[in-house]
Amino acid sequence: MSEAASVLSARTDEELVAAFLSGEIGAFEELVQRYSRPIFNFVYRMLCSYADADDVAQDVFVQVYNSLPAARTDLPFKPWLYVIAKNKCLDFLKRKRPLLFSDVDGPEAEDGSIAERVADSDPLPEELAERADLQRILHEAVLGLPERYRQVVAMRYTGDLSFAEIAQALALPENTVKTHFHRAKALLRTRLLDVL
Repeated sequence: MSEAASVLSARTDEELVAAFLSGEIGAFEELVQRYSRPIFNFVYRMLCSYADADDVAQDVFVQVYNSLPAARTDLPFKPWLYVIAKNKCLDFLKRKRPLLFSDVDGPEAEDGSIAERVADSDPLPEELAERADLQRILHEAVLGLPERYRQVVAMRYTGDLSFAEIAQALALPENTVKTHFHRAKALLRTRLLDVL
């Protein structure tokens, strides 16, 4: 890693925003590198389609790039970023076609088969099949949550946001976010017990 890259990586989000607003394009690129995976994961959890999530996640960063000069820089960047991501997901869902059952399974490889979603290649095929089934069951259970709960779960687990950051992003009191999260966990527990 170059010295310039390590200096860039050590800066906070707010320092990167300030640097970008001062004309340093590399600072915005660092923000994109820092948040592209968490934003994609959040958007995927909301939309349940890799292709759609890829498009919407790109739209999120385009809007951030265009909106940053007029944004309030006295507020934390991360919750603001997730507000944009949430709104882009909601806009997409309003325009979206009906969800096809085949879209729920996950990414497809170039040969048309379902791509492997398990990172560990060492387990036996039976273990891989069991893990894929559990992942699918969990994914479907999360999809079945009411949208307000699904947003909180996605931000907490895929975005790794604190309850305070989620509250900021959703413009809700922190206690309401915690309540949504605990209700979502209870619903998931019930659904998973029924299935398993």
